[in-house]
Amino acid sequence: MGELWHSLRRGKAACLGAAILLVMVLSAVLAPVVAPHDPLQAEITKRLRPPVWREKGAAENLLGSDQLGRDVLSRTIYGSRVSLMVGIIAVLISGILGVVLGMVSAFQGGRLDALIMRIADVQLAFPFILLAIAVVAVVGGGLLNVILILGVTGWVSYARVVRSQVLSVKEKEYVEAARALGSRSLVLIFRQILPNVMTPVIVLATFNVASYMVAEASLTFLGLGVQPAIPSWGIMLADGREYMRAGWWMAVFPGLALMLTVLSINLVGDWLREYLDPRLRHTE
Repeated sequence: MGELWHSLRRGKAACLGAAILLVMVLSAVLAPVVAPHDPLQAEITKRLRPPVWREKGAAENLLGSDQLGRDVLSRTIYGSRVSLMVGIIAVLISGILGVVLGMVSAFQGGRLDALIMRIADVQLAFPFILLAIAVVAVVGGGLLNVILILGVTGWVSYARVVRSQVLSVKEKEYVEAARALGSRSLVLIFRQILPNVMTPVIVLATFNVASYMVAEASLTFLGLGVQPAIPSWGIMLADGREYMRAGWWMAVFPGLALMLTVLSINLVGDWLREYLDPRLRHTE
């Protein structure tokens, strides 16, 4: 832990990203405490209030209000819950599915390996966001469906990375020694192989959290994602595009929140890639 903290402190960009990400996570977890208003409470008499520093702004709505009089700050805070939940859960689903299929493909080989890789090749032929849009259009939107679709369609990158790593690791001397001593296949996988292929998986998962957050916002913006009853950054962006002249703050602040969160995750991911790979570590 000391080495981890020392490495993080040496990278200014990583520290900045970790600080922003920590604020976003805490605001999502503590949303009922830190949000000044109910994000779904509408008051038409307070519609399209500008931010507090502009003329006709009110301290009651620090970042203004939307077309229904709902507080933009509160909705932005609650929107972080949806984005982070979608990103994290979808990464867990796609990561577990991809790691399992990649391990099976590399360890078993033969026709099963060829079958899994050909399915992966077919899926890679379609752009990820277009594939997600097509599936959502068929099975319907909703928070649960978006999470499942992003998770199931994102397994390919994990499977290919894990397969290439396993093909290399399983020929190492310590794996051959364990096999010669009579270790079973499951023991070899979980004790010898899996711990040594997780570094690229962890780095890939970090970047994919940001990718899935953007994908969720894109699907919701197009009306194929989270339902309007749930505050999310994608819904706020979709609502704000019709009021860019009269209420630019409706889209600007959730857009900034999404940008900062994705940027912070990418900065932390870059640092994590350097920390976990000894060849990329900075030498003093």
